[in-house]
Amino acid sequence: MSTFWSSLLWFLAGGGVGALICYYFSKKSFEKQLRENPPVTEKMVRAMFMQMGRKPSEAQIRQVMRTMGQDPSAPGKK
Repeated sequence: MSTFWSSLLWFLAGGGVGALICYYFSKKSFEKQLRENPPVTEKMVRAMFMQMGRKPSEAQIRQVMRTMGQDPSAPGKK
């Protein structure tokens, strides 16, 4: 019965180490993606409106940011 507990302990230890390694590399990959492809900003929305030949109002910019869920001043956000 001693070998069973020893094997179980090694299995759990290996799983824990694997989970930590997976977490580390996943986090690094996610941060790299955010660095290379930042979220849409108000400046980008303004440029998009200008390319379409429209002069956007602040209300339109806020509405676009709110629909994308990135407006920190939107109701319900903390």
